[in-house]
Amino acid sequence: MVANRTEREKDYLLDAIDAFNRKIVIISSDYKILAANATAMKDNPENLVGRTCYEALLGMEHPCVHCPAEDVKRTGESSLRYDYIDNSVNFDENLCLFSYPVIGEDEVEFMVMLDFDLPALKHMEEKRLQSNAFLRNLLNSAVDAVIAADIKGRILIFNEAAEQITGYTNEEALNEITIRDVYPGDGAREVMRMLLSEEYGGIGKLKSYHINGQNKNGDIIPISLNASIVYDAKGERVATIGFFHDRRDEIRIQKELETTQVQLLQAEKMASLGKMAAGVAHQLNNPLSGIILYTKLVMEEYELPEKAIEDLQRVLDDSERAKETVKELLEFARQTNQEMKPHDINEIISRTIFLLENQSIFHNIEIKKELADNLPYISGDAQQLNHVFMNVILNAADALEGNGVLSLKSWYSAGKNTICIDIADTGSGIPDEVLPHIFEPFYTTKEQGKGTGLGLSMVYGILESHGGSISAESEVGEGTKFHIELPAIEQAESEEKIG
Repeated sequence: MVANRTEREKDYLLDAIDAFNRKIVIISSDYKILAANATAMKDNPENLVGRTCYEALLGMEHPCVHCPAEDVKRTGESSLRYDYIDNSVNFDENLCLFSYPVIGEDEVEFMVMLDFDLPALKHMEEKRLQSNAFLRNLLNSAVDAVIAADIKGRILIFNEAAEQITGYTNEEALNEITIRDVYPGDGAREVMRMLLSEEYGGIGKLKSYHINGQNKNGDIIPISLNASIVYDAKGERVATIGFFHDRRDEIRIQKELETTQVQLLQAEKMASLGKMAAGVAHQLNNPLSGIILYTKLVMEEYELPEKAIEDLQRVLDDSERAKETVKELLEFARQTNQEMKPHDINEIISRTIFLLENQSIFHNIEIKKELADNLPYISGDAQQLNHVFMNVILNAADALEGNGVLSLKSWYSAGKNTICIDIADTGSGIPDEVLPHIFEPFYTTKEQGKGTGLGLSMVYGILESHGGSISAESEVGEGTKFHIELPAIEQAESEEKIG
């Protein structure tokens, strides 16, 4: 309260209040009118002082349902309740538009009630509605999800992108869930902890932080989060707002790029090693042929002691094995002639199985075949594809160690126009640290002398030259599955098939 005003000053103030062309009424905490300006008295010729405002001004038996004086009494702050004006009440007679407190000795001593110019108030409301509509359209046009919540976690803003990412509707978000439902586990608490820390962009800020979100079905969604705390005029925290960028497409593209990069490096490595292998193979082929030829001549033309014959046989065996390695090197380097013709992949698989299934290593192995009928043909070199399936099947037999199940399955993938083949075993499986290297040249886990490490490298190279691919998945103790894909050819080409 301002003290020490002169009587003249007080008269000026009273005259000014009486001259104001809007109604001003001063009421007590129990709604009794303590004073009123001339405008209010003119519209109500009966004496107002001492009567309740709702009875004297509105003819009601109880306070207005949304009386702003209630807010003033509760909060000690001014209150505007235009949004809640009852259309059934004559607006020009309604003083319950704006109320503010007069404080005395730290409590509300009395309250001032006044109305506004209706056209001006309506214009203000139209402006407010326009601003709200613009803000709503702005938020819904955002590519990223925008979610705001109060300090208790109740959601205040939930745009269309948030609906698409989380699966919740705007109505569900505002009425049924909290911000804690958007994060798995203690994610919401963790975000608030980081917002209150200086380490993640400054207090009240969180910039480009990767965290998991959760949709309505409980699925985890990787997101990039920009968030901040919203403060009121007094510096108190009143809300948080977050901008969520869905990273699923970004992660998928990144994985595809990484896979492509690995494939390019593998292809480059294979090309370089292929050239080297071809050179080495040609250099070794002639000396090995000479060793084999002259060893056989010595054994056939001379009477030799049994021990000498045994030693020469070892030379011959080792030379033959070296020649087989040279042959693999040449095939790996693709130096053999490639004759591409239409083929039924099931016939090639069956032919390979026929050659192998009577071998002793397969006696206790159960072979299951699930080969789809009427598959489109592929274009390929039958001999090279026989090498592919023979290598993969023999690897499976080695893993089974003479006991278990070998499964072969073929089918057509119409979406990719490819013939797919799965070759699976129930063997010992491949350790995680070994699996990424199995198609690398000269990489083998077999004992010395039992493998060159070129088998699967050759398989990889042959399939690549046919426009196909091979991949593997494995669980230690559960087995391994190789997945092969080869492009199908058009029916017209298929009809030219040569068996």
